[in-house]
Amino acid sequence: MMEHRGESETGDYVSIHIKEDSLVSSIKEKMEDVAISACISKVPDEFRSGNYEKTYIPDKVSIGPFHHGKPGLKDMEDQKWRYLFALLNRKQNLEASLDRCVELLRKLEHRARRCYSENIDLTSDEFVQIMLVDGCFIIELFLKFTFKSLRRRNDIVFSTPGMRFELRRNMVLLENQIPYFVLQRLFEIVPIPKLCSLSLNELAFRFFRVIIPAGDKQVLWEKFNVEGTHLLDLMHHCFAPSYPTVQSKGGRQQRLDSATRLQEAGIRFKKATTRSLLDVKFVNGVLEIPPLEVDEWTETILGNLIALEQLHSDDTQHITSYAFLFSNLLLSKKDVKLLSKQRILIYDKEKEKEVSELFRKLSSDWKVKDVYYKGLFEQAKENKRTSVHLRWQKLKHNRLSLLVYVLVILILLVTVVGAFFSVLSFCLHHI
Repeated sequence: MMEHRGESETGDYVSIHIKEDSLVSSIKEKMEDVAISACISKVPDEFRSGNYEKTYIPDKVSIGPFHHGKPGLKDMEDQKWRYLFALLNRKQNLEASLDRCVELLRKLEHRARRCYSENIDLTSDEFVQIMLVDGCFIIELFLKFTFKSLRRRNDIVFSTPGMRFELRRNMVLLENQIPYFVLQRLFEIVPIPKLCSLSLNELAFRFFRVIIPAGDKQVLWEKFNVEGTHLLDLMHHCFAPSYPTVQSKGGRQQRLDSATRLQEAGIRFKKATTRSLLDVKFVNGVLEIPPLEVDEWTETILGNLIALEQLHSDDTQHITSYAFLFSNLLLSKKDVKLLSKQRILIYDKEKEKEVSELFRKLSSDWKVKDVYYKGLFEQAKENKRTSVHLRWQKLKHNRLSLLVYVLVILILLVTVVGAFFSVLSFCLHHI
């Protein structure tokens, strides 16, 4: 039902209620069908190997329809309903708040369904309920994290050690997302506590900041505070390089030698201090790489960011390229130790072998279409050839110099020996 204000013959304004007909709804849905493309997908079957369950599947909480109702997630399902009640019950008329949210989500339902790559086999009521419960759970979680006064003593999220880290890991899985516009629209109508003057993006950034790669906080916030399709997409913005890629000369994609072989060729490594984890550069024979702390969450975060690039990005695949770079550099434990010595890699020493296998697996699972570091690879290759050529020239020069020195010594030796025998012969004839 829409309300239109029109002017009567007497000059007074009157309200005219116009029922939205089926044609308007049909046109709206057609526009959404054409304009909205899927941004949330399941990881294809061919990549469901190795640590697939740990990397791509939630084990603590389901967000969205793909893993809703699965065994093992019951505890957090109950907690989601508690958070829904806590959020909507901040105003006296809970039923009115609930009714307003459901009405909003029904209007957004078709658009939200279009965000999923697969057909969601749920009734309208079931789908709307998932969007409501999961969306309000996320909003209330962000609020409780930022404002401690909103927490309760028996809240398992804040009383269970490691639970928040587990939730963060689950909430950045590609298969475990709801559209961000659903979160944003809900945030605009639910009863937000008076002590909160922050935007939804600010609340989300505060919650996820701890698992976003090290960098300048203000720069990361500027990257995060943009329009995104879902929470993982906002995280992806934080990894964007700070400067343009090195221009490639073209030709087929090359691989880079391992770290130890590059060092043997005269290339040095240095820990870089930059504004982005992906700001790798090659300057005067030195490969400068920002430090990366490899922990138990690294594979999950990088794996899902790569999945997002592979399935939903037409732009340069930055994270995929980053994994490809490290899969080139780290072929053995020696390579890992070399970058660790330079403080480029930070990891648990007991998991040295797993570090190189991590990037090999990430880069082998997916195909890189356009390597962001292609120009940098070419620079390193050219430097290596030049370095080898100079070393060979120096070696040839040194060999020639050595040969000259040997000849001079031999000549002097022959002269001395000849003089010695001449003196000896003279002495023998005059005794």
